[in-house]
Amino acid sequence: MSKPPVRVAIAGALGRMGREMAAAVQGDARLALAARFHRPGSIGEGLVSRDEALAGADVVTDFTTPAASADLASICAERGGPALVIGSTGFDADESAAIADAAKTIAIVRSGSFSLGLNMLIRLVEQAARALDPDDWDVEIVEAHHRHKVDAPSGTALMLGHAAAGGRGIDLETVARRVRDGVMGSRPTGEIGFAVLRGGSIVGEHSVSFCADGELVTLSHAAGDRIMFARGAIAAALWVAGRPPGEYDMRDVLGMTGL
Repeated sequence: MSKPPVRVAIAGALGRMGREMAAAVQGDARLALAARFHRPGSIGEGLVSRDEALAGADVVTDFTTPAASADLASICAERGGPALVIGSTGFDADESAAIADAAKTIAIVRSGSFSLGLNMLIRLVEQAARALDPDDWDVEIVEAHHRHKVDAPSGTALMLGHAAAGGRGIDLETVARRVRDGVMGSRPTGEIGFAVLRGGSIVGEHSVSFCADGELVTLSHAAGDRIMFARGAIAAALWVAGRPPGEYDMRDVLGMTGL
């Protein structure tokens, strides 16, 4: 006997990813589009209130803003569900803490990127950073996105930075250089640098370069269409439905934890 479809509600339904998610959910027989909702006061286009959406869903997908995502996580936890798939980026410490607290009650998958290829890149960056001596190899991360993206560096770039730092067994915040301007002096050994481009309709491009005297290794990923993020979010929604409380990421969804 086949399993009933996972009922998915979509937050931020009028946004770019909200529309992409609605189309992807409707095209997958394993899922049912339970409801679509946007910010309070939004009407039309088949939208319902947040409370109505949460009441009829097994999982909510959320690609909105850090503040909205943290608030939604707290509300879902107060209700005892549904589970959450969060793709917002740019969280501050308080917002991350609110999500971590909600994850004590409900299952949450949170990731800076839901792309399978990008998550593989993260793993490769961690392995390269572990293998290449930081005294000899500098790490530089470059990311590019469309003109409407509001946070920088991107959540994905920070994931790559954490992967590089993790491979070296250090805390990213102790070695990250997010801005360079003016006379900076020579580059400190072990620094992990970030550069940001914003313009046009770039969906997302990320590269990590390991630079040594006389050679350069660059690992990169380019997103051509937001459907790739929707596919990953669908995989996360299917995986997280019915899971015990906890904060998970795409490594858990893809079975890469501990690899």
